[in-house]
Amino acid sequence: MSRSIIKTPLDTDLYKFTMQQAMLHQYPEADAVVCFKCRSDFDLRPYLHEIRDEVEALSELYFREDELRYLKQLRYIKKDYVDYLRLFRLNPKHVRVFIEDGQLAITIHGPWVHITHFEIYILAIISEVVARNKYPDVDYNEGRRRLYEKIKMIKQAATKVDLSGFSLAEFGTRRRFSREWQFEVVDILKHELGEYLVGTSNVDFARELELSPIGTMAHEWLQAHQALGVRLIDSQKAALDAWVKEYRGDLGVALTDVISMDAFLHDFDMYFAKLFDGIRQDSGDPITWGEKAIAHYERLGINPKSKTLIFSDSLDIPRALEIYQHFANRINVSFGIGTNLTNDLGCPSLNIVIKMVECNGQPVAKLSDSTGKIMCQDATYVEYLKQVFHYNGPTV
Repeated sequence: MSRSIIKTPLDTDLYKFTMQQAMLHQYPEADAVVCFKCRSDFDLRPYLHEIRDEVEALSELYFREDELRYLKQLRYIKKDYVDYLRLFRLNPKHVRVFIEDGQLAITIHGPWVHITHFEIYILAIISEVVARNKYPDVDYNEGRRRLYEKIKMIKQAATKVDLSGFSLAEFGTRRRFSREWQFEVVDILKHELGEYLVGTSNVDFARELELSPIGTMAHEWLQAHQALGVRLIDSQKAALDAWVKEYRGDLGVALTDVISMDAFLHDFDMYFAKLFDGIRQDSGDPITWGEKAIAHYERLGINPKSKTLIFSDSLDIPRALEIYQHFANRINVSFGIGTNLTNDLGCPSLNIVIKMVECNGQPVAKLSDSTGKIMCQDATYVEYLKQVFHYNGPTV
């Protein structure tokens, strides 16, 4: 077993497993290209060789039998997929780590079902490599002070308003300060927050700490369907249909911002709105987004109180409490909080992503509801995508 940053293949987000299972069953031959982007003004070039070594070490990972048993007992994980994971190995030959235009660049290319797991592992690697090199003397007590202050905010809010419907999940694997720090954070949250903590996206920590693993789908699931044999205008509906085919009511939270919330709601008709338990916000203004969601459910004659909104875009505790109070008693809400929990020790954290840019030899894109989140290598395709979906959101 690897003694490097990633020590077990379970040290990743749940949606990597839920999506990979669906890929295996429905698109085993799909080919994909995903690319790294650093949105922060930070020079990662000095860490190239260390990052490359950590990526090479991923080839040592394998699933132990006790880990496979854990996955198998999740009701939506199927036996044939567990058998597949028993044989599964990451091949770093699919990953190219290099310098381009004076910046660190990473491209991952290969069968989609084989390369999907690289995303979270590599982001966690980059974040921890930078942390241990740039901040070797970090004050963990300052991190603990900040964490307990956030916990205190929730407990104090509960003395003033009804927080019976408030819940959060820890979503911080990809941009954590370190694996050890993330584990400590989740452990503290479990013991201090009680029922307010519904789980963690990190499968390894969910297993170790006996928490619920949280997650459904990510942007790549909907992006890929732009190139999986359906008309572009039908790609979102095809992605949702394929998800329903795989999980038949389980894992019923859909992601809304691959094109935009408006484009998503156009496709999220009565069938999907009734079938899915809720939707997740990951860009744009959360209040505006939530109001659009409620209005959409009401137009369809669906009681919003029967549905859940998940907020997961760059949240902190004060913002989560503000959003909760705005929507309280109108619709169920929950919050996924990542970097603000797992990389808040008094030193800057990186804003880094890895996104799909090509599938089956065709460009794909994520447009988003926020400036700076558009990601695609083909400007012509982006313009075409905007025209097809009548997109009028951020232009960069």
